[in-house]
Amino acid sequence: MPENNFPKLHNATWPGIVGKGSDSEPIIPFETLLEKTAAAEVDGVKFDGVDIDLFDAHFSINSSDDDIKKLADQVSGYNLNIGSLVAPIWPPEGGSAAGSAAERKQFVEQVRKAARIGRKLRELGVRPSGVVRIDSATGVGDWMKNPAENTKLIAQTFREAADAAAEFGESLAAEGEICWGGMHSWKTMLDLLEQTDRKNVGFQADMAHSSLYLLGYNRPEDRILPENFDWSDRATLDEGFKKLTDALRPWTIDFHVAQNDGTVHGTGSHDKTGRHCLATDPNGKLDITHHAGFWLRDENGELTKRFRHICWDGCMFPNEVMYKQETWNNILAAMIKVRKAHGWYEA
Repeated sequence: MPENNFPKLHNATWPGIVGKGSDSEPIIPFETLLEKTAAAEVDGVKFDGVDIDLFDAHFSINSSDDDIKKLADQVSGYNLNIGSLVAPIWPPEGGSAAGSAAERKQFVEQVRKAARIGRKLRELGVRPSGVVRIDSATGVGDWMKNPAENTKLIAQTFREAADAAAEFGESLAAEGEICWGGMHSWKTMLDLLEQTDRKNVGFQADMAHSSLYLLGYNRPEDRILPENFDWSDRATLDEGFKKLTDALRPWTIDFHVAQNDGTVHGTGSHDKTGRHCLATDPNGKLDITHHAGFWLRDENGELTKRFRHICWDGCMFPNEVMYKQETWNNILAAMIKVRKAHGWYEA
């Protein structure tokens, strides 16, 4: 049997920016992340591509067609493709999806710009798969001031953003990260997706972030695992994963492989979100290969094949760690195991 060659394996570039900057460690240049990604190799297998952020420090969402062509040439020069894009929908360039009319208009406009870039990259032949990632750009505390009305507003904004993205043939993936209002529990996420009700809007599962739904951080009444859960109880953990993934898998259109130590971490707008761990971290609570299968296979154990690539997401690692080539080789090794267990072959 030939080795599985799908889903394609992507690295993420935004960990070079998230948690970095003026009051922290220096931002890691886009070119450096491409170099590390392209250099990673395990038994002859390499990364197939990168998912990228449209942040000024790496690539501006206001870029011209010539700039987009340069980006395509830059990435393909490393024998990599581009996959999913992160739209910078947060203030001040964007605005809260539950905010004023002006803020929500800014949100939609940022999505429109990201979708335009996405289509251009497809036309250039460097982006065979991927979505545009969004969140509510709304804090949990702000959402809780009026949950019903705020979810209604976010859904309205998401519908308008979906219509804008559809003009360019793009789909939007709402990130399963517990720091965003209206998206901070699996039940609020389901409610938002159902109210949005657009064919080109789905869910982005991240193994580190979305696993925190199990513990009910930021919304204890929606926790799935029991209080004072013992992570060594793998049967109960798997039962919880099944409940979570059975609910959200039908909506899932983008997937991040990651590890988590069962705690929350973050700064600023990313407060109380799932702490990413290295693939080899002994404190990691997930069996990466095993638990990826809950997202990549349906309730009957059959492959969903909903997405053509998967991505590693690991934010807020120290620069010292991210500059080590060994880090990326270990991450690639973990992703290869996921593909061997839950992938498929296409000639």
